Amino acid sequence: MEIQGKVALVLGAVKGIGKGIGLALGNQGAKLILTRHDWEDDFERMEKDFSTAGAEYHILSADLCNAQDIETLTGFIRDRYGRLDILINNIERGGWPTVHGRYTEAQWDLEIETTLKAKRWVFDAVFPLLKLSDDAIVINLSSIAGMVGRAGPAALIFNDGYAMANRGISSLTETWARMGAPNLRVNELMLGIFESRHAQGTRGWKEVLTDGEKQTLIDHTLIKRTGTIEDVVKACFFMIKDAPYMTGSVVRLDGGFVLAGEPVPPLPKGII
Repeated sequence: MEIQGKVALVLGAVKGIGKGIGLALGNQGAKLILTRHDWEDDFERMEKDFSTAGAEYHILSADLCNAQDIETLTGFIRDRYGRLDILINNIERGGWPTVHGRYTEAQWDLEIETTLKAKRWVFDAVFPLLKLSDDAIVINLSSIAGMVGRAGPAALIFNDGYAMANRGISSLTETWARMGAPNLRVNELMLGIFESRHAQGTRGWKEVLTDGEKQTLIDHTLIKRTGTIEDVVKACFFMIKDAPYMTGSVVRLDGGFVLAGEPVPPLPKGII
């Protein structure tokens, strides 16, 4: 897919990964619809950064846990462009055990509602617009929490509900790929520990984790560093531009965190 002229909806674009993907798509000529809800202190910076990027863009404030807001968003895209080519399904809420402590029912519900349910209802609303495109793609952003759960070093940052919600995203990815074929590809980008997501740019990393706890997370990662926004952008662009035969797939971008649980010992000498 060539990005020039494509209509792209990027959820959660106020900062971090969503903002990075949005700016990169805009730099290649996409027409952007960007959503924001939380992090009001960053709204002004978001507007400034996109205004200087030279792309056609529209910023809509929307609570994506609210069906009416989703319908308003969909109606805007329908009336303005009549189709949708790219959906970056980047919306989540993850409560850190080290920040929130013991679960409350409200925290559990918020993680499921935002990380899993909102993705589903947004896709359901814009699916007819995606089907009007000759060549469309959905990228579901998820987390390795769905694989590792609240265990080992990850127990510091992944709550049970967040882990469960992320496991469910893979089921949605597969179902939507079947629904969208052949002109709509749906893939999942499963992220590990990133600078703006569970690492350096977060309150939990800056204010709660000790230096030793941070190091255990890095030591558990084969690449020995946290991920960057640029790492995510490159993976997204591979899916969008260079992988036309890929759909229903999960690409794990975690620096080897999932694999680093056990060392590989030297082969024994054997007895023959």
